[in-house]
Amino acid sequence: MSTTGAPDLVSAEPGWAALFWEAFTRSRNAMLLLDEERRHVEVNGSYLNLLGYARRELIGKPVYELVAGGPLVSPREWHALLHREHFTGTADLTCADGRRVSVHFAGHPELVTGRRLVLFVAIKSVRAVRQHHDSSPPRSDCLALSRREVEVIRLVALGFSGPEVADELHLAHNTVRTHVRNAMAKVGARSRAQLVARTMGEGLSWRSEQ
Repeated sequence: MSTTGAPDLVSAEPGWAALFWEAFTRSRNAMLLLDEERRHVEVNGSYLNLLGYARRELIGKPVYELVAGGPLVSPREWHALLHREHFTGTADLTCADGRRVSVHFAGHPELVTGRRLVLFVAIKSVRAVRQHHDSSPPRSDCLALSRREVEVIRLVALGFSGPEVADELHLAHNTVRTHVRNAMAKVGARSRAQLVARTMGEGLSWRSEQ
């Protein structure tokens, strides 16, 4: 996908923002950025591949127009979510060819710039049921991640599977699962999608214990 929008969305200063953008564009997990009105601001290649649209067809288009059956939440509920640290849910999205794909998503508002943007990480789901967002209270007492947890999350953010992470870091698969489980507990995530959204959004995956 084109990354011409990157300078407007992510600061050019060195640090986690540049790493965020690299993970966003390269990840095999479908990711998108929405504005306050739920319009697509930026999408990555995996999102385009998942739904079959061209980037020009989505930028500026409200995401709820892709949701089978209409928006999952009302405008008032959406604006309330914008003041949450994170939220999760599932939705059935309509692909370009008319098929529907059910995705589990994690949303994280106000992530990348001073603009009120929401990062969504979407993972394809086998379930095809329409559900609503997670209404459980956000968690703010995130603990620092270990250096190894940072390494594991970075690869997960790029779309590596558990076995692929294990091969890359020369670890046992069970060890990788333990690191993911511990990291999820530290940041209060309920899924890998939410783990990626929270750590990428807050910069935690690029900041670890020494």
